[in-house]
Amino acid sequence: MSGRFRALSQRWLRNNRNIILVMSKLHLGVLGSGSGSNMQSIVDAVEAGHLDADIRLVLADVPDAKILDRAKKHGIPSMYLDCAPWKTKLEGPAEDKCISLLKEAGVDTVVLAGFMRIVKPKLLEAFPNRVLNIHPAILPAFPGVHSWTQALDYGCKVAGVTVHFVDAGTDSGPIIVQKTVPVEEDDTPETLHARIQVQEHLAYPEALGIIASGKYSIEGRRVRIIKG
Repeated sequence: MSGRFRALSQRWLRNNRNIILVMSKLHLGVLGSGSGSNMQSIVDAVEAGHLDADIRLVLADVPDAKILDRAKKHGIPSMYLDCAPWKTKLEGPAEDKCISLLKEAGVDTVVLAGFMRIVKPKLLEAFPNRVLNIHPAILPAFPGVHSWTQALDYGCKVAGVTVHFVDAGTDSGPIIVQKTVPVEEDDTPETLHARIQVQEHLAYPEALGIIASGKYSIEGRRVRIIKG
């Protein structure tokens, strides 16, 4: 895509059908709680020229989370977001501060990368249809925590990963990308999770590439990829 064409950023919105054709560079804000390996996969895709995006801000709800170290290594603005007194959700003053920081940084798309909190409607309303999450299961199966263990316990023959838009539910938003891995007979939760993570690191950049291209539509619960 030429610089001039990108600067013009063709925008075609047909709101009555929720069809979107927006070809423009993504300005990402990343929320995380842990190692930041999914954020790293996004950084790698950007630096390799495979994803037209930049990361404007990284926020972590754990003060010593490795995701903050990864951000600093790549010169990405980052900071700790104190979410007390809530332990499992982003709400109240912390939510207000999060939204303010993201807006001030020029973020247009929010990426949840191992963020171990439930986000509330205020954040979703601030970034409508622009908050994404990755979940290590083939949704709608096994929402919530330790989904790879759930898949093993259930006797599944395949497991995988889902990238989806975030809605008011838990791991219930419209699905953008899914990838599968086989469940081997000798798998443990650790070996299966490791294999799923390999696909996570492919799925998130792929999903963000679809968003950057604008070639998708959200029709109810379905995300349709517009070909051509």
